[in-house]
This record gives sequence, C-alpha cells and structure tokens, in this order.
Amino acid sequence: MREEVEALDIGDVTANWVNKQALEARTELRIKELADLAHTPLFFGRLDYEEGDHRDHAFYIGRRHVHDAVGDPMVVDWRAPVSQPFYRASRTDPQGVGLRRRFGYTAGDLTAYEDEHLASGPDPYAPASDRPRTSKLLQQEIERPRVGPMRDIVATIQPEQDEIVRSGLSGTVCVQGGPGTGKTAVGLHRVAFLLYAHRERLARTGTLVIGPNRSFLRYIEQVLPALGELEVKQATVDDLVAHVEVRGADDAAAAVVKGDARMAEVLRRAVRSHVTPPAEPVVVVRGSRRWRIPAYELQEIVTELLARDIRYGAAHDALPQRIAHAVLVRMEQSGEAPDDRVQDAVARNPAVKAAVKAIWPPVDPAKLVLRLLSDQDFLAAHADGLLTADEQRSVLWAKPARSVRSAKWSAADAVLIDEATDLVQRTHSLGHVVLDEAQDLSPMQYRAVGRRCSTGSATVLGDLAQGTTPWATASWREALAHLGKPDAVVEELTAGFRVPRDVIAYASRLLPHMSPGLTPVSAVRESPGSLAVHPVDGAVADGAAGGAVADATGPDSSAVVAACRTALQQEGSIGLIAADARVPAIAAALTAAGLPHLDPGTETTAESRLTLVPASLAKGLEYDYVVLDDPASIVAGEPDERTGLRRLYVALTRAVSGLTVLHHQPLPVQLG
Repeated sequence: MREEVEALDIGDVTANWVNKQALEARTELRIKELADLAHTPLFFGRLDYEEGDHRDHAFYIGRRHVHDAVGDPMVVDWRAPVSQPFYRASRTDPQGVGLRRRFGYTAGDLTAYEDEHLASGPDPYAPASDRPRTSKLLQQEIERPRVGPMRDIVATIQPEQDEIVRSGLSGTVCVQGGPGTGKTAVGLHRVAFLLYAHRERLARTGTLVIGPNRSFLRYIEQVLPALGELEVKQATVDDLVAHVEVRGADDAAAAVVKGDARMAEVLRRAVRSHVTPPAEPVVVVRGSRRWRIPAYELQEIVTELLARDIRYGAAHDALPQRIAHAVLVRMEQSGEAPDDRVQDAVARNPAVKAAVKAIWPPVDPAKLVLRLLSDQDFLAAHADGLLTADEQRSVLWAKPARSVRSAKWSAADAVLIDEATDLVQRTHSLGHVVLDEAQDLSPMQYRAVGRRCSTGSATVLGDLAQGTTPWATASWREALAHLGKPDAVVEELTAGFRVPRDVIAYASRLLPHMSPGLTPVSAVRESPGSLAVHPVDGAVADGAAGGAVADATGPDSSAVVAACRTALQQEGSIGLIAADARVPAIAAALTAAGLPHLDPGTETTAESRLTLVPASLAKGLEYDYVVLDDPASIVAGEPDERTGLRRLYVALTRAVSGLTVLHHQPLPVQLG
C-alpha cells in the first residue's frame, strides 16, 4: 500500500502550483500513515463468524486497514463495526462469532496464538476451576515490560473500556478511574475511534489532547501515530492561555482565589464597566444635510446591546452600524433612498467613530487584568459582593507592575487574561477535546478548556484521589458544570489492569484519609507483583508517629543507588521517584555512582532505562519497576496533609511489575 502511494505521479494531474503543493503534502502524510512500526504487528486478532451477515467469514483485526493488490481487505481496522465483537463478544453473548483468536508476539515475531470457542456457550454446571479464565496472552501483553513511551492498548481493550471508546461524538464523557485502570489509553483510543467514524467533520473542526505537563505529553505522543492518526494536536492548559509570558508564581491562597469561578463575574463586570452611557447626540454631516441622533436614542441602542450580552468586541463592531442605521431611517423619512454602501459610509463617519470610541471603547484584556490586580479601588468596585476583603487583598500585587510587558504574570493570571479575551472576542471551538488529569484544574481552567469545545464534545479523564493542587475539584459534577458540559455522562473504571495487586492494595490504605467514598481499584491481574518496604539509615519503625522532616538533601543516598542497581537487573523501565527537594541530591549520587538517568517523559532505550522523577511530575507516567524514596518527604513537600497524601498515592501507583519503598523517616501513619 505504501509503495502504491510512493509510485503515484501527480505531476500532470493538478491545475496549478497551489493544488500541486496541497496534493504533495497529502501524499507525504499518507506515506507517513503507512510507515512500518518496529516490533508492531499489523494484526493481533481474528474473528470467525458463524451467524449473521458475516457468516462463514473470517476477519483479521489490526491497528489499521490493510488491503491486497486488488483492494480486497486482508486486515480490518480495529475501529470498524465488524471488529467490535473482538472486544465485547463472550460465551453468554457471542454476537455471531464462533471463534476468537488472539495472537502473541515477541519483538514483532508471531510466537503464540490462543483460541476461544464462543458459540458453544458457557457450561453452568462446570466447576469453577474449569471455567474460562483471563486470556494468558492478554495477561502477558498487559504485563509486557515497557521500554520507551506509552503504547496503544488495541490488543487488550476490555469490554467496559470499549463501551467508552466507541461512545458517540455528540456527547461528552467523563471517566473516573483509579491508577492502572487505563483511563488515559481509553481517552486516546476514543479520539482514534472518533477520527475513524467522523473523519471529515473532525478534519474541519479539529481535535486536541490536553495533558498536565510537557513530560506527560511526550510520554503519550506516540500512541495516536501508532494507530495512523498524525494530525491530533497536543497542549497543556498553560499553552492554551499563553497570551503573556509567565514569569511569576502565586502563593496557594492567591491561586485559589484567582482560580475560583467567581472571578469570571468580576472580569465580566470590569469589561462592561468601560461602556459609558451617551450624554451627547451624534450629528452626521453628509453634503449639505445634517442628521442628528439624540442621546436618548443612542442610550436605547446601547441598552439593547448590553441586554443581548454578546461579546464586548462584537458589540463594539455593531454599534457604529446601529447608529448608521438610525441615520438611514431619517434619510428614508426625508425621501432619500440610501443603500448598504451609504450605511457603511455613515458608520465610518468621523462623528460616529468618535461617539463609538467614547461610548464603547476598545478593551485590552491584559491591561484590564493588570488594572484589576494593581488598582485596589477598581478591584473592589467589581468584586463587591463576590470576593471578601481578605480575598481581594490576597490577589492584589504588593508592587504593581508598570506595564503588561514588565509584569511578572503567574499561570493563574494568564487564565484570567484568557477569560477576559473571550469576553471581548469569542474563542475558536474545536470538534473534540480530550482533557487528561482533569481533577487538578481550577474552575477558571475548566472554563478555559470549555471555551475550546463550546460547540464540540469532550472526553474528561481523571481520578479525584489524585488531585494534588489546592484547588483540585471536589466532584465531577461541579467540574463538568464549570466546563460547560453539565449533562456529560460520568463513567467509572474500577478494574486495575496495570498496577500489581499488592501495590494497589498498599496504596489504597491512603484513600479513607484523603478521598473517602471513592471506590478502591480492584486489581484483576493474576500475578500479584512485588512490594518491598525497607527502612534505611536507622529509620524509625513503620507506622511510628512524629519525627522531624529531613532537610532538602536528606541522608546518604547510597541505599537509593543500591536499590536502582537491583531494579536494573530486571527487564523493563525503572522509575526512581523522590520528593522534588530531594531530586538534586539523588541526581548527584546517581552520577557519582556511574548510573545514567533520564528526565521524565524522555524516551527510554535498552541502554538507558532509569528515569529520575520528581514527585510533582509523576502523575500519568508508568514504569515496570519503581523505587520510591522516602514517602514522608513527599507528603511534607506539599502545603497540606491531604494534598501530600494524594501526591504519595500517585507516586505509589506508578509501578507495573514491582515497587520498592525506601524510608529514612517514619512512614506516614496512614499507611498502617
């Protein structure tokens, strides 16, 4: 198929140079879509139908459609309707399938296959030991060591995941899923499915994947290209609102207030405050005639525009046309017959332009936010009844900036500017947006994302137990309301396919203390995984209370280095997770020991498999084996205990095969 595209001669089929460039670009993209992927087989399953429209036909299921030289399909795309029973058929509901076959691969070579005969149905009298168990090949694929970025899960999608993946484009879906439930993969595969089912529509409107940070986006960036989808954009929330350069940071109290949804109303009031009721009439001179629009009529026009609550900029553009229309009415009453060209000319009349500037002046969003954060009286006037006096003081700058350029904007300030920008001019909306690690967003950040899909749909992914910001959402219903999708369907994934049973059980001890009411993840893996908890450097016994927090460098890091050497004897990737303050000292110890290490999100290789991960960047990442340095330091590194426990919960659940916990301070008592 690739050679057919490469052999195309498009030299004589285009009418002009522009068409030729467009066709060449499309051809190059098609060649990239058909590129071979190392160690990635074209098919992973087969369905033999015994009933229905496809009776007596066999279909090979793969990552993309493959046809032979005459166009007959050899491999069917996993997203096609005929492929759906591969994920959902069972002995109780075979869906017309007699045989489902899974193929196993090692380094790209076919090494095994496994058959399930579905048409025979279940035997209700069979002893429990004789009933079908989890597919061995599926289990091996899930537990296969991972070196490199996140990979697709098309061969291992489970029925409950497939229902979410194949949900329609028109509705928004929110997926609550604990560690290892595959929520990120489900979200990415839903994008791939929607592009397959609604390609033309999404090609026009666009799709976007939003992640918590650049490290996370680098980790997931190969999933969609592996499925043949190359045009999905990726960004962080900070990228979306990058109207100014962020050079400052807020304390927690200021960030919480700036991220509160009440700030949207403060900004709306501040923007509309620029409208000044007209006090003078407008007199338009055309030739020997003078046309007068009295102040009361101008006030009626302004009142109507305000009542419509349209964007400030749109109303600013409409006002001169409304005034010009009032002039044209008078012209017609006097016997003239003006047309649209006359109205446009009147709208450009100096008297009209001067009146518009006085009544509805242009607003610069960044200058508006600068004034709100610098001018106590201006903020108080528009935050009255919304923010308390203490809240107003918390967001005011101690030293006001002189200009937009010199201001040390924070990330929360950039979101406020984005809100103000949308109040002035409507933000472009995409066809579909995937928002991952959504539990960490503030209400104002949800609004910023919601503007990007106001006419489209969204897939919201997250885990309330992993909310590690002071403004983390308390419930998905509240978050979805801020997003502008209050009617979204909330799905919960509780089956853990990645994190080992012993590890998730250990981490789940924290749930009652930080997120009571959440359903713990239930590991479905047959292999329990490995878990080891070791005190080092004379640490106090597990579960002991008290103990001062160690300084930033902590004790000698030789135990951490030794644990990494042991982990590197295993096959797969190794993640060393530590409190952010401990990272420089540990990095120096690894370098001194001759152990090369990578930064989070950097692709691992067979030669370099160890990644040093600050706890603040661990969310969303996975490693075969994790060495976790001093849990108490991770908890102490956060502004409050609940956030610290949630950060620790994230760090404890990054392992796919094994976890080693080293502690030189007493373990948090919540671990039991």
